[in-house]
Amino acid sequence: MDSTAQSETTSAGASTTSGQYKVRGGKLVSADVTTSDGRISSVHVFGDFFLEPDEALEEIGAALVGLPTDATAAMLADAIRARLADQPTPVQMIGFDEDAVAIAVRRALGHASSWEDITFDVIGPEVLPPVMHVALDEVLPHEVAAGRRNPVFRIWDWDSPLVVIGSYQSLRNEIDADGAARHGIGVVRRITGGGAMFMEPGNCITYSLVVPTSLVEGLSFEQAYAYLDDWVMGALAEIGVRAHYVPLNDIASEQGKIGGAAQRRFADGVLLHHVTMAYDIDADTMMQVLRIGREKISDKGTRSANKRVDPMRSQTGLPRDQIIAGFLDAFRSRYDCRDSAYTPEELATATELVCTKFDTEEWTRRVP
Repeated sequence: MDSTAQSETTSAGASTTSGQYKVRGGKLVSADVTTSDGRISSVHVFGDFFLEPDEALEEIGAALVGLPTDATAAMLADAIRARLADQPTPVQMIGFDEDAVAIAVRRALGHASSWEDITFDVIGPEVLPPVMHVALDEVLPHEVAAGRRNPVFRIWDWDSPLVVIGSYQSLRNEIDADGAARHGIGVVRRITGGGAMFMEPGNCITYSLVVPTSLVEGLSFEQAYAYLDDWVMGALAEIGVRAHYVPLNDIASEQGKIGGAAQRRFADGVLLHHVTMAYDIDADTMMQVLRIGREKISDKGTRSANKRVDPMRSQTGLPRDQIIAGFLDAFRSRYDCRDSAYTPEELATATELVCTKFDTEEWTRRVP
């Protein structure tokens, strides 16, 4: 429901633009912003939120008058907070907050984007060695940043087992080398943080999003995780899984953890966000390969490590392919999409990265 700037120029030369932001779990905030000579000259805020006292609505807009049009979301939100703190009657903002107004204003000013601004290249599951998918998570953001690709939504699929560890995890603390060798499971380090992904063919569902960083403009890291996965909460509900986000980056249901997300923000204005959700984990094998200590599970509400991840198969009774097809349908129905595929150049670059980086001891053991 969120959308970005629409503009018109007044007879006096001032420009008026509009932006919207839908608070996750909250209300829609809209802002009409008029600017002149690089400054904000007026702001009209409206939406389906609740606000007490009524007079505070004008104060929210007035707080931003005179600020430069390139003011950050934090500067805008701070100006509103300072203005409202000065009011004789305490102000109650229900269903929205100062940050939501700031994002709507930034969108009106053209500094932030929304889902409606994006056409996604959608790449369905293509079976590749799992290390190639790890490499593609580095290749595709650079392609998007260079303008050779639209933002991307893609589903992984693979034909061999692998453990993918987070960029900052200790190899020896996470992996039982004897167990991995015994089961013929390799280890690759990815470019994002977070925890280990135990990936055997058919045992989980992984997708990656590559989007402009402006899509999460003004959101905290915690908010950005939930915002980028809001669509999948609806997709999970459609297959009977009542899911919710557990900060910072876990997706869980009433029966337990389903999966986790990881992100990396690139300097050229692109963000990589990927999620792995358990489908049918072989807990015994996983426990022989991964070292999952008591400290790691201490805040998960579980008594043993092999109960940490609740497979989606047990909750839905659906084949993995059907769940993936449902995810693709849900994403396509919600956003502007076009079907796509990996280009020969992207696959060649990924193959080179596998050889020079991701399949090397130097990279894998960079945190011993």
